Formats: sequence, structure tokens, C-alpha cells
Amino acid sequence: MTESLSDLLKQAQKMQSELSKKQKEISAIEVVGSSGAGLVSVIMNGRYNVNRIDIDKSILVEQKEVLEDLLAAAVNDAVKKVEENNQSAMSGLADNFKALSGIKLPF
Repeated sequence: MTESLSDLLKQAQKMQSELSKKQKEISAIEVVGSSGAGLVSVIMNGRYNVNRIDIDKSILVEQKEVLEDLLAAAVNDAVKKVEENNQSAMSGLADNFKALSGIKLPF
């Protein structure tokens, strides 16, 4: 019994290490959200922090509301891409956690 509990603890530590590694990888990834056929771009990292915003000079003559709408759309596009990327990156770890949940402990 002690041997299986020891194995379980080792597996949990390994998974914790993998989770920490994945979280660091995710935070370093950058995605680009865009709108207006690429005239507005938002560069966001895996922790949903906006790193940069690029606005094409050609649309600076537009009304304020148009620019605000394009910026909001670009941010929303970036958020969607970060969510998809994070889910994809974490999917393998989720399977490992499911495997652990089926283990019955002796207490």
C-alpha cells in the first residue's frame, strides 16, 4: 500500500512540474488579434496582457467611434485566440488529472 501511495505522490509531483512548465510556456506565447482587414492589430500574451497595439495610419482619419469599434473587435479576436491556445496547450494535462481522479486511496 505504501508503495502505491509513493507512486501516486511521485506522479502528482511530476504533473505539478508539467503544469508549471506549461503555464510558463503559455505566458510567453503571443497571439495577434485583428480587425478591419488587419488595419488594427492587438498583440496579447497567454495571460491576456496586451503587449502592443498597431493601428494603420490610413484609418486615423476615421471617426472616434469607428476606431473604438475596430479596437474592441481586435481585442476580442485576440482573447478568443488566447483561449483556444490555452485550452489546446492544457488538454494533455487535463487527461492526466482525470486519470488520477479514479484512484482510490486506502483512507
